[in-house]
Amino acid sequence: MEGITSSLARPMQIRRGGKPRPRSEAKRTQIVDVAIRHFAERGYSAARVEDIASQLGIAKGSVFQHFKSKDGLFFESYKKAVKSFPKYMQAPSGALERGFFGILRYWLGRTEHMVRDNWSSYRIYLVGNYGTDLSLRREINRFLMEEDPYGWREFVAFGAKRGDLRSDLDVDMIGSILEWTMDRFQDALLTEELDPGLFRKSGAVPEKKEARIEQFVELLRRAIGSDKVQSSGKKVS
Repeated sequence: MEGITSSLARPMQIRRGGKPRPRSEAKRTQIVDVAIRHFAERGYSAARVEDIASQLGIAKGSVFQHFKSKDGLFFESYKKAVKSFPKYMQAPSGALERGFFGILRYWLGRTEHMVRDNWSSYRIYLVGNYGTDLSLRREINRFLMEEDPYGWREFVAFGAKRGDLRSDLDVDMIGSILEWTMDRFQDALLTEELDPGLFRKSGAVPEKKEARIEQFVELLRRAIGSDKVQSSGKKVS
């Protein structure tokens, strides 16, 4: 397999004046939209570029004119899928009023609905995290760090400004801890929604899932919450 550096999408053809050709940009968008469905339904390995091209009525080589390889096509599909997710600070006003941990609780509770509303994108997200090789995963991690598509930096800054977070911990450290733990926990919730047989034959029991979410948020609150949050004793659900 080609290395990730050589497998990223080729630059679009550029007109004089430095702007992408509209037809070329539109074609790239069409290819990515169809690719998202194929990767979501079949996973990375089983999805075939020739099938994507066939659905679009174009030659396989035309896909590679826009995306140098299957890696490059998946990476662009992953980026578009992840960018379609709401950012943490786009929670409704009621959740925002409950503060940092109320927002965390809100999004964890919305997992089932988000999957149903945006199934393909969440499947792509899981495939990118667990169904790709290390070189592609490395490029995905670089994208997540550089572009911060979920708005972690703004969210942590919000919690720090409100005094919801411990002041003796570095803000970047808090962000890193949260990003990793939240991603892993939400991955488990997503997997139960998308493939319930992976964990238990009958799927997750709703009451147990709610209890797990409450325990997870409480664990985070005790680990990184400020004294004000610790002493308030308020539920964040």
